[in-house]
Amino acid sequence: MSQKMSRRQMAGKLGAMATGVVLLTPAIAHALLKTPSQVEGPFYPPLPLGETDVDLTWLEGHSAPAQGEVILVRGAVTDTKGVPLEGIRVDIWQANANGRYDHPDDPNTGAALDPNFQGIGITTTDAEGRYGFKTIKPATYPLEALGDSGWRAQHIHFKVWSADKAILVTQMYFEGDPLLEQDDEIKRVPAEQRHVLVTSPVVDEASGLPLHQFDLVLETAS
Repeated sequence: MSQKMSRRQMAGKLGAMATGVVLLTPAIAHALLKTPSQVEGPFYPPLPLGETDVDLTWLEGHSAPAQGEVILVRGAVTDTKGVPLEGIRVDIWQANANGRYDHPDDPNTGAALDPNFQGIGITTTDAEGRYGFKTIKPATYPLEALGDSGWRAQHIHFKVWSADKAILVTQMYFEGDPLLEQDDEIKRVPAEQRHVLVTSPVVDEASGLPLHQFDLVLETAS
């Protein structure tokens, strides 16, 4: 790949691919259960942000892609009545394939930075509430350097905005990760709601990549 798609091109491509069967009536799969909130954590990338388009695997002007397993993350933002929400900003940020955030305060310095990984992506939902990103599956990392014990399960952070105000902060997890049983952050979510945050991949027919559908359900406006 010699040239990165523009943000608009990639967003359009991801949005077009999101019309497949796996993304129909996304909120219904979880009975319109409001997406649980989770802690933002300390590693949202500091300002000024660099590239923030929807392809986190390739940086403009670089000759190599990000390390790690490439995945697609797609979904829709709706309210609890299933109404798609257009024009909602969705941010994702995450550790790289070595378990390191591109943040100067990340104490996990034993893990290498990846100069080819974007680290953060920002997009806006379309008329059907859909969003999509291409990224890598993040690694786990130890909490010892943060003054705690144990490990974090693999996760991607999400922040959802409306009218420049953050209205939901949450995290997406991966089915089959053995660390889910001990991860303190997901254990803070009521047991009957945790399934909303855990994704199970399917194969995207267009690209052959693992596709993780992660729908975001917000409180219905009164």
